[in-house]
Formats: sequence, C-alpha cells, structure tokens
Amino acid sequence: MKIELGAQNCLYPMPTTLVGATVEGKPNFITIAHVGIMDLGSVSLGMAKAHYTNAGIKENGTFSVNLPSADMVKETDYCGLASGKRVDKAQLFHIFYGNLKTAPMVAECPINMECKLIKVVDFPKHDVFIGEIVTTYAEDAVLTDGAVDYGKVRPLLFTMVDQSYWMLGKRFAKAWSIGKDLNGHKST
Repeated sequence: MKIELGAQNCLYPMPTTLVGATVEGKPNFITIAHVGIMDLGSVSLGMAKAHYTNAGIKENGTFSVNLPSADMVKETDYCGLASGKRVDKAQLFHIFYGNLKTAPMVAECPINMECKLIKVVDFPKHDVFIGEIVTTYAEDAVLTDGAVDYGKVRPLLFTMVDQSYWMLGKRFAKAWSIGKDLNGHKST
C-alpha cells in the first residue's frame, strides 16, 4: 500500500559539496547539497539568495564544486553553519586555484571541479547557478584505471527528510548492461 506524503522531494540522498567562490577578494566556501548534472559538461547549484557566496559567483562568473570525503564531515557541516560574512572558512583548508584564478578549490577534497558561470536562473528565494565545468581535478589515490572510483572517494551524502549525512554503499551492477537480460521481454 502506498502512503501519500504530499509534495515531498524524495530525490535524496544528494552528494554534499563545498562550493567555492571569491567574495570581496577572498576565498569562501559554502556547503551545498542541491547540486545537479545539466549535461556531461555542466552542473547546477540551487542556493538561497541570502547566501554570501552568491555575490562572489555573480561578481566573478566562476565557482568551484569540491567533493569532500566522509572524513571531512565536520568541516563540511561547519561551512554550512557559518556565514562567510563573519567567519573566514577558507582557513580550514589548503586552497588552490586552477585556470580560472577566481574559483578557489579545497586541496583536501578528493575531487574538485572548476566552473565558469553560464546562467543564473532567478527563483523567488533561490538562485540556480548553471556552470560549465572547465577542469576537473582528482587525487591519484581515488582513481582506478584512470577513472574516479567513488568507493575510494567515499563521498558525503545528505538527506533532507532526516537532515543527516550518509555514506555510499557498494557498486552492485553495471549500467547499460544489467537490463540486457530483459531483451525480448513481452509485456502483458
């Protein structure tokens, strides 16, 4: 039996990220889990308009998306609790810059994506930033045969319903392959 939940978004868990931007000439980071894939080369971020980081993304037209591991849960959570208006959160990390020069990245994160702002979609309470991925950086330790191995990354996942962080389980099937067993299936 199905239970009606109302208009509840159940696409969680989402990867928790540290979004980096230069705001008023200084690196700043915010915790964002409302991230999306627009296509293979671009991402979206849903961020409340009140966030300090938004101004830096709009001013410079750049941002970074840093994927922390589960080992970074305290620092990641803190970056969502403290405002960059009052606290220098960049002091928590070793910062590096890539080609864009205004998209600060967190060296401790196993994956970093440097992005150029393409568009801002204006919602009543949120800005949705759409960015083109210019370059992705990965720690050698999280690669298997040159590809990102998410078991090694150990990404931090977030769920809104219980406001908790979760860890990724194990890979159990190969995409675009396992369903081939149903070729020739006839529906009744």
